[in-house]
Amino acid sequence: MKILIAVPCMDQVAAPFAASLGMLEKDEKDQTVIAMQIGSLVYDSRNNLAKQAVNWDADYVMWLDSDMSFPPDTLKRMVRHMENGLDIVTGLYFRRRSPFAPVLFKDLGVTDGKGHWEGYDDYPKDSLFEIGGCGFGCVMHKANVLAGMVLNGRGNWFSPYAGFGEDLSFCIRAKESGYSIWCDSTIKCGHVGQIVVDENIYETQLKG
Repeated sequence: MKILIAVPCMDQVAAPFAASLGMLEKDEKDQTVIAMQIGSLVYDSRNNLAKQAVNWDADYVMWLDSDMSFPPDTLKRMVRHMENGLDIVTGLYFRRRSPFAPVLFKDLGVTDGKGHWEGYDDYPKDSLFEIGGCGFGCVMHKANVLAGMVLNGRGNWFSPYAGFGEDLSFCIRAKESGYSIWCDSTIKCGHVGQIVVDENIYETQLKG
């Protein structure tokens, strides 16, 4: 099994990210490579990393943003989802600035050239569930999703589309190409800002 861990970043990464990456558990039978792309245009960095995955003939691509923290078993758990037939899976994380909403969308799409979306504040706790789209802070997908999207004439995977950022543009293109997107809300990640935003911070905000 060949897994590319793709990390778009600026010139530095957050300390909690570096600690999480160093503690990430890997299966010894798998060939796991970490690729970092430094640049200020995140969609360009993601497109370049995706091309590396295709050229390396990876089986799975795991996207980790350099301002995230995540459990040590995240990689192994996401691989199990791939082996169980899912196309794209995200862990659970939240915006790092108030309001600390989950970076999940119940509905996401384009109608008559205009983007539409619905947030997912009432996401199922500690569950695996299908979603409309997500950020790409902690995501794994099968590498053949990239080939499937290209074969459907989508061009660059992460180029902005209908006013969306690069991650949601990918989600829309993937869904239009027939792929499903899921969230495993038992994979609880932190988003590093002035504080590390996680599920506990989000629930404290709800109690207000």
